[in-house]
Amino acid sequence: MPDYTLLARQLEALLDARNWLTNSAQTCAFIMQQVPDLNWVGFYLQRQPELLTLGPFQGKPACNPIPFSKGVCGAAARSRETQRIDDVHAIADHIACDAASNAELVVPILCGATLWGVLDLDSPRRGRFSPADQEGLEALVEVFVRRSELPDFSLAWQGKPSAW
Repeated sequence: MPDYTLLARQLEALLDARNWLTNSAQTCAFIMQQVPDLNWVGFYLQRQPELLTLGPFQGKPACNPIPFSKGVCGAAARSRETQRIDDVHAIADHIACDAASNAELVVPILCGATLWGVLDLDSPRRGRFSPADQEGLEALVEVFVRRSELPDFSLAWQGKPSAW
């Protein structure tokens, strides 16, 4: 199992810019290289109400968009709680972007009370994500949030200017 405390320190040092786009791309690449048995890592952003839009990722081309009403990413967005799924094929509304994916971990990213997006990790190995992995990956998301200036995408759908 990865040493998530060490990975958090390394990610902290890697994310030396406040730019959310650069940091999200770097975070995906870092996790893909440092955490074993993954076949996809990426961000989905809430840029419209009740809808996740594909952001930076590592892996095969992905499904886009994802409504809050479907899949593991949608469940994380709706509940604002991490979803750790041992067997995605047991989830009735699982969105199968890559048939090789068997396990999934999705961590919601909040800016105050607003859902900014989610970090989605897929693995070809059933049962890949343990509670310790969940805790460690949630800590990496905390590093990403702390080191990034995250734009408020909700301003765009409220008719206000946004940083995006």
